Amino acid sequence: MQAQLGLTTRVTIGSDADLAWARHQVRQASAALGFSLVQQTKLVTAASELARNTLVHGGGGHMEMTALDDGQARGLRLSCIDEGPGIRDIDMAMTDGYTTGGGLGLGLSGAKRLVQEFSLDSRPGQGTKVTITEWISALPTPRSGVV
Repeated sequence: MQAQLGLTTRVTIGSDADLAWARHQVRQASAALGFSLVQQTKLVTAASELARNTLVHGGGGHMEMTALDDGQARGLRLSCIDEGPGIRDIDMAMTDGYTTGGGLGLGLSGAKRLVQEFSLDSRPGQGTKVTITEWISALPTPRSGVV
């Protein structure tokens, strides 16, 4: 994928093959934008967790990827959107160890820890939208006058 700033790409999430394709697209976009390998891995891991939740708990949906540039930094915003049953208790769902699928219970809370920005909007019976954003980390600037 060629990451074009401001362009939003939509990736369908309806099968396990779509999950693999979504991970591939996030890896390609983050590499094209210049993310470090560590940042790429964190972003792909978070996206994978959210896309899997979209498929398993939301009955499928889609992921929107948008390459960003705020004039000082470049980033990547990902939104996983479904029209499933929604999350009844968001606080509980964000608690480490809570699971409805028999997993480790680190999906949402783990994804949140892996990225710089995280938002979750869910209404019972109306679906869920989870948005994450990661900005390219620059190396710290050396402080002047420090010996």
